[in-house]
Amino acid sequence: MDSKFIHLHTHSHYSLLDGMSKVSDMVRIAKAQKMSAMAITDHGNMYGAIEFYKECKKAGIKPILGCEVYIAERKRTDKEPGIDNKRYHLILLAKNIAGYKNLMKIVTKANLEGYYYKPRADMDLLREHSEGIICLSGCMGGKLSRAVLANNDEKVEELIEEHVEIFGKENYFIEVQSHPHIERDKELRDNLLAIAKKHKIEVVATQDSHYPCKDDHEAHHTLLQVNTGAEGKDTGKFEFSDDDFSLIDEKTAREYFHDAPESIETSKKIADMCEDYDLRLGEAYFPDFPIPDGTTADEVLRGLAYEGFKFRELEQTKEYVDRLEYELGIIKQKGYPAYFLVVGDLLKYARENGILTNIRGSVAGSLTTYLIGITNVDPITYKLPFERFLNPERPSLPDIDMDYADNRRDEIIQYAKRKYGEDKVAQIGTFGTMMAKGSVKDVARSLGYPYSVGDRISALIPLGSQGSAMTIDKAMDLVPELKDAYSKEPDTKKIIDLAKKLEGCVRHISVHAAGVVIAPRPLSDFSPIQFDPKGGAMITQYDMYSIEDAGLPKFDFLGIRNLAILADAVTIVKKIHNVNIDIDKIPIDDKKTFKMLARGETMGLFQLNGSGMTAFLRQLKPSTIHDINAMVALYRPGPMESIPEYIKRKHNPSLVTYLDPRLKDILSESFGVIAYQDDVMMTAIKLAGYSWLEADKLRKAMGKKIPEVMQAEKDKLLKGFIANGMTPKKAQEFWLLIEPFAAYGFNKAHAASYGRVAYQTAYMKAHYPVEYMTAILTAESGDIEKVAEIVHECEKIDITVLPPNVNESFGGFTVIHGSENETGRTIRFGLYTVKNLGTDIADAIIAERKERGQFKSLTDFFERVQHKNVNKKSVEALAKSGAMDDFADRNMIIGNLDTLLAFSKDARTPSSQDSLFGSIGGIQAKLNLIEQEKTTQKDKLTWEKELLGLYISGHPLDAYKDKIAKFGTEIKTIKNDTKSGMPVTVACIVEDVRIIMTKKNDRMAFLKLSDYTGTIEAVVFSKLFEKVKDDLVKDTILACNAKVSVRNGDKTLQIDNLKRI
Repeated sequence: MDSKFIHLHTHSHYSLLDGMSKVSDMVRIAKAQKMSAMAITDHGNMYGAIEFYKECKKAGIKPILGCEVYIAERKRTDKEPGIDNKRYHLILLAKNIAGYKNLMKIVTKANLEGYYYKPRADMDLLREHSEGIICLSGCMGGKLSRAVLANNDEKVEELIEEHVEIFGKENYFIEVQSHPHIERDKELRDNLLAIAKKHKIEVVATQDSHYPCKDDHEAHHTLLQVNTGAEGKDTGKFEFSDDDFSLIDEKTAREYFHDAPESIETSKKIADMCEDYDLRLGEAYFPDFPIPDGTTADEVLRGLAYEGFKFRELEQTKEYVDRLEYELGIIKQKGYPAYFLVVGDLLKYARENGILTNIRGSVAGSLTTYLIGITNVDPITYKLPFERFLNPERPSLPDIDMDYADNRRDEIIQYAKRKYGEDKVAQIGTFGTMMAKGSVKDVARSLGYPYSVGDRISALIPLGSQGSAMTIDKAMDLVPELKDAYSKEPDTKKIIDLAKKLEGCVRHISVHAAGVVIAPRPLSDFSPIQFDPKGGAMITQYDMYSIEDAGLPKFDFLGIRNLAILADAVTIVKKIHNVNIDIDKIPIDDKKTFKMLARGETMGLFQLNGSGMTAFLRQLKPSTIHDINAMVALYRPGPMESIPEYIKRKHNPSLVTYLDPRLKDILSESFGVIAYQDDVMMTAIKLAGYSWLEADKLRKAMGKKIPEVMQAEKDKLLKGFIANGMTPKKAQEFWLLIEPFAAYGFNKAHAASYGRVAYQTAYMKAHYPVEYMTAILTAESGDIEKVAEIVHECEKIDITVLPPNVNESFGGFTVIHGSENETGRTIRFGLYTVKNLGTDIADAIIAERKERGQFKSLTDFFERVQHKNVNKKSVEALAKSGAMDDFADRNMIIGNLDTLLAFSKDARTPSSQDSLFGSIGGIQAKLNLIEQEKTTQKDKLTWEKELLGLYISGHPLDAYKDKIAKFGTEIKTIKNDTKSGMPVTVACIVEDVRIIMTKKNDRMAFLKLSDYTGTIEAVVFSKLFEKVKDDLVKDTILACNAKVSVRNGDKTLQIDNLKRI
């Protein structure tokens, strides 16, 4: 028999850091309790609505979508401190589709118009969107309850009258709860029952659940402490009392509400009043792209595609026309022409406005998108299948991922808003969850343990891998020390048990890195909308999966730094050489580019940098774009095993063999080596008789690595191979060949797209190295370590990088052109990179120089730069960084700071006032600067490191250069050319020291070491530490004997001995 009690007031973990019930657990419990329906009512949001709806439908339970909204003290637009930070709770339930739509409008406007500490609605907003809504009067935090507890009878009458008027008496219910440990709970309930009787309004029992089961109370209490940042016993301000806030069953509800049994029946009555509404998930609604009268989206797309032959300078051969007609037919059949037109228009705007773009993913396999300017790779030339992107059997929406130069991505979003309407475009929300390591740390801190306790347990939990997040349970299986600590240490057991309950709970909402939606109607018809908590961007409350379910295809607008670097490099080349480079039309067979790659000069290149990739490129000596595409695809765990074989076969064609002759058509470009996911899919289609849908399922199964699913797919594939003429032995061999692609196989079209950008970056570096490296330095200027690495690469390729200079530097890094310092290969540091020098004073220096020419002396500088921030901090930064070396020695400026600043102030003083320095004219004689000791090289280097993050005018190891060359090993060489266990001697500087305690209470140290060529992590174990601890000081120069260690692909050093030099 179905339960007569239905939960109508529930909080999932989407009530951020307040609820801890996962949606699937809520529905599972409701099903077990024989409830025919259930509501979700999270605080001020509908984040979990679609997930809840789908879970309920799957379980055969009626979903009731709702929200516990916050009601403003006055109007939602009133935001006066001390008054409007008060707010009240009210439960709203969607009775039907109209109610669901109205609930989304209420939640949206509460966020966009009423946000003040929390998203707040008001009575006007409820009145405007009351259709289809059932209202419950709320918990103890509701306005009615507060009035009752304040004995304000007049307010009680007014509130009841207003809510009945808005929702209708049949849709308004007085809510009662049973939490006897909360002060005045019984008094409130008795009064509410009396008021309901007086006004003939039905009462409804609710539980206000915040966690699934009664024994989750402590875990929920800990979650609240995480939310508020409280530690140990600091709990008073948010304690939920000892009451039960779990998902109780009917029997418990009847015990709790024994004095009002009718309130139980009312919960079922309300559930029955709610329709079992159909949200029609999965129906796609594309943006309202303007189509000329008398035509269709399909006709417009067809016209643009055929015009594209001229745009791409292609002949309309039978092969191309047949392929285009095939694609257009499928696009029309699936109803997607408008989607292609929208994407094409966005990219056309980018092209016309000089914004570099690229397209990721399987869409590069479409000729249609190539012809209309969406993609930049000819799929016929590169043998890319369209069906990998779109085929008649594919049930999901097409997915076109657009990359834009990251510094101009927002321009595209703003264009979309102008074209389609501000209320129809938003970025997609995404949820951050409590992960294994973080959960352990949060719980330990909240329970009052020292930070070191949580850090120690957390350190035993490994990092997850791509596509496979680490969990506490998984870590317990993988790490014996963690399992041992759990079984032997009571504190560790307590922390881990609680952390497992919090693990996976949603912690916050933020903006998806790329996802954008464009709707044909206001977005609040499809999803509630809010502002990004960390910025002003409008975001959907539904994540990327739920928003697609709700009918809006996701458009990916990803900002890519390398595209910004390319664009900047092209601009610099135009400015300096007056050469226009169309990056999309550079030759793809450029010998200079391939020679540079063969030399291993890959630093700063897209997808091709890093020691491992560089080593393979040196061996490979790439000679075609196909080599680059293959390396982009193969350089990842699993497929990486095939790289040595690919290299061997490239250099010795006689080694090229095919396991089956039919594979030649598929694998000829990769010398018979499986390089892409598509190779596996095409093999399944050609050799095992798979359809594209079956091949796609195989791809997904391999990606998810679920053992039972993989086994089923393996059995099916082997049967297919054998049925189509392969021997069982060969079929098994082939399975072993494709297995490495199980998790990390790369999409061929994606590789072609990324390979193209990788080649473009290589081309620019090969032909315009100074301009390209300048663009990289500017893009990376916020990352000191990266800048140091780039400067070292510049030295390697004979490019000089000079310190900042007030007469030559701009904001970012600059190619020196037309000055006495020009060598043709010189870059100058930008003023924005100088620590302690603000951008405003930097801009003032640049503007003054542009207007009236270079500064001739200290006098001239301080006389002309009239800015309030010419002060001790900024002048010291300029002097110490070398930006004023043209005028005086650095110590000369620093030792006379007070005099110079007094002169600067005097120069800003109106001439009618008395001047410390007399009249402005021939003032230099009146400065009377006191002679100072000449700056030592050591001080120069120390200051440069402090203010620029690296050494510019020399290096502390310069004195040892000959010895290092003779006896030592450079850090870059260690990273590129050594193997695990290899002994090395290295001269280096200590960049950072981190001392930790071992389990045996011994001390050991982790070091960050650097030399001319890079940085590396090192470890000094306890025994050696005690002998050398006095030498482990930041900025100390050391000579170390060490062994190379490789962990997770990164090389580190285990130091055997060291001494200070």
